[in-house]
Amino acid sequence: MSSTTRSKGRIGILTGGGDVPGLNPAIRAVTIRALHEGYEVVGIRRGWAGLIDMVRDKDHDNNEHFVHLTEEIVNRTGRSGGTFLHTSRTRPSHIPDVNVPPHLRDRYTAPTNDLTEEVLKNLDYLGIDTLIPIGGDDTLSYGAHLHRKGVRVIAIPKTMDNDVPGTDYCIGFSTCVTRTISLTHTLRTTAGSHERFLVIEVFGRYAGFTALLPTMAGAASRCLIPESPFHVEWLCELLTEDRKENPSLYSVAIVSEGAVMEGGSMVFSGDEKDMYGHRKLGGIGDRISGHLKDLSPRFNNGRRINVISQRLSYLVRCGDPDAVDSIVPMAYGNLALDLMLEGRTGRMVGLRNGQYDDVPIDVVTSTKKVVDVETTYNRERLRPLYKSFRHKPLFLVTSEA
Repeated sequence: MSSTTRSKGRIGILTGGGDVPGLNPAIRAVTIRALHEGYEVVGIRRGWAGLIDMVRDKDHDNNEHFVHLTEEIVNRTGRSGGTFLHTSRTRPSHIPDVNVPPHLRDRYTAPTNDLTEEVLKNLDYLGIDTLIPIGGDDTLSYGAHLHRKGVRVIAIPKTMDNDVPGTDYCIGFSTCVTRTISLTHTLRTTAGSHERFLVIEVFGRYAGFTALLPTMAGAASRCLIPESPFHVEWLCELLTEDRKENPSLYSVAIVSEGAVMEGGSMVFSGDEKDMYGHRKLGGIGDRISGHLKDLSPRFNNGRRINVISQRLSYLVRCGDPDAVDSIVPMAYGNLALDLMLEGRTGRMVGLRNGQYDDVPIDVVTSTKKVVDVETTYNRERLRPLYKSFRHKPLFLVTSEA
């Protein structure tokens, strides 16, 4: 029988930022353990948005903003992808006037508004003793802000880019890499049939792990990462060499969405910024493909080589989690409960040097975790370095870089 009838306290949990496979298993792990320990769990809907949209009135219907979690609810969803609590890129300290909830518009009238006071009041209204946000560095940076305001916060890192500092692994990364490898190999049949270059664009704003690891695993011969600007002429020459050596006359490059040509800048799909100041990236793969087509006669005896350009985008973040993104979220959720029961908050759980551990939550705002180009990437050959693997973690990414 569930032990929810003897509540020792109330835990809040939310997911913010982009969805990844593994969020629902993490929510399930936190909820099951908490209920068995005698705590109640409240799921906040739509990330931080749920904590600014709710109305502090017992007669108001707040069902779209939070839900009391049970074993039945989380068992039904806990093996699936996405997040059943939904998500958003809301930043309560930077809410544009058009996003201020209607019931607060008479009090918050500036072009950009700090609704942190409302978040704190709503946490108190819900009776939440400990808050567990699951997200990337943007979502968790606001969690760190609440920690400094006195909220008991324990963070769980997730991002398909694996770029949250302080941990070797973020929920979602393994499934992303697995899907990237699989989809790239699937596209090879078309690239080979038409004897073309294949350019695959993947997520990765500042960190190139999602391009580097699949290339290292054999999905491509070249990769471009945000940490190392490149010359497109040199890329074309290398891909042409790769194509000539391939019996099926094609070659493959995986490109991070944040990759930059030498002397150029990131390619954005629009001008609008989210609440964390980010413009939406997208299009570097198409831009590179156009250059490759135009430059290819120079390296191919005057004959043009056509290009297949494919943006994997949401294909690698949808669907069910793989084994790693089912196991690690389970461990992270239980680690978070261990910390809470020990009275230790203001922490982020993670993996460090192959072991589960925790670090101060402020680490998420202290630095950026990016590819160590000197030890991991060959700038001259536009590909990973295949050496110095001793004592590296499973995915070759340390908590520091």
